[in-house]
Amino acid sequence: MKTLLLSVGTLLLSGCTQLGLGLANLPAKAGAVPVVRDQAYGADELHRLDIYQPAEIGGSAPVVVFFYGGRWTGGSKSMYAFVGEAFARRGYVTVIADYRKYPKVRFPAFVDDGARALAWVHDHIMHFGGDPDRLFIAGHSSGAHIASLLAADERYLQAQGKQVSIVQAFIGLAGPYDFVPHEADLIDMFGPPEQYSQMQVTTFIDGGEPPMLLLWGEADTVVWRRNLDRLTEQIRARNGQVEIRVYPGMDHVGILASLTWFMRGRRPVLEDMLDFFERRQSEVEAI
Repeated sequence: MKTLLLSVGTLLLSGCTQLGLGLANLPAKAGAVPVVRDQAYGADELHRLDIYQPAEIGGSAPVVVFFYGGRWTGGSKSMYAFVGEAFARRGYVTVIADYRKYPKVRFPAFVDDGARALAWVHDHIMHFGGDPDRLFIAGHSSGAHIASLLAADERYLQAQGKQVSIVQAFIGLAGPYDFVPHEADLIDMFGPPEQYSQMQVTTFIDGGEPPMLLLWGEADTVVWRRNLDRLTEQIRARNGQVEIRVYPGMDHVGILASLTWFMRGRRPVLEDMLDFFERRQSEVEAI
């Protein structure tokens, strides 16, 4: 069994995406946790989200809204059922939302969609067993970029009639928080160059943003450590709250694969995330 699990992990980490995701999502597809699918948070066909619920909810549960990656061009919520299942098993109502992508839209439309989804969750999650006063956000790669902008740039949530204070904490997995586009599609997506500062999370740090946990793997060659370091420096310089975890030997996909059922017990990523959320809940309750 140990050899089988390691082989499954290798398939996912080696880029066999369809097979790897199929294996990762087996528990969710088998009904391991209740799921409410395709709730509409806006008018576009991609303005849909899935809600993963703990099997038993006593009262209302904390909520995690997770934004998946895909270079702002690809991905779907159905691919990340393993994330919803992982957190729901640990007592969190977990929301995974689709959003519009390039080339259909350019920046900041996908961040606007993230804000719209988050506002919907804040208004409606109580009907699905979630506590809107214990609302957390997280994301991987470009999804971490979207979520971190929601936490740092107050304009997105304000446009939806909300304040950043509805977010209790943010966790980013391998997020590109402070980069400059070089590839042609990214230049078109985020340009012109004089507007690049508006897509860099570091532009908006003032120390008042929600506490952040930034995770990164040392073998990541897709998103460089500079992004984590620059955002950490900016937050600490302004007396904000930030923690970091750097994992030896873990690459860009591997940090996300750590949330799958066959990797959770072998890597600390999920436990680190849960510990951070739970400590934040304790801090809020003590106020």
